[in-house]
Amino acid sequence: EKQLVESGGGSVQAGGSLRLSCAVSLSGLYAFFCKAWFRQAPGKEREEVASIDIYGRTAYGDSVKGRFTISEDNAKNSLYLQMNSLKDEDTAMYYCAADARAQCWRGDYNYWGQGTQVTVSS
Repeated sequence: EKQLVESGGGSVQAGGSLRLSCAVSLSGLYAFFCKAWFRQAPGKEREEVASIDIYGRTAYGDSVKGRFTISEDNAKNSLYLQMNSLKDEDTAMYYCAADARAQCWRGDYNYWGQGTQVTVSS
């Protein structure tokens, strides 16, 4: 069974940075063509933040472009989200997701982590 476990969330002041990690067990990152980070704030729909494919091609939501960076380390079976210049509106539960299918941005993901909370205060 594939498992994704996020870590790295926490509370930070506006303008600060956080780095989220997602550890992929058993099959490893290489088993997935697409990996992504999503977030969901209370009362809002889930939003795709960033995606990366097996070739390293990335895509970002407009609200995080230039501030967030998605990356992966296959040797460590880990996916990362570096978040800089954080804003109040970045406050949400962040989830990593993965799937073997070829459409990464706006794709359907079958494997999800349990989420890690990010809270930004000004």
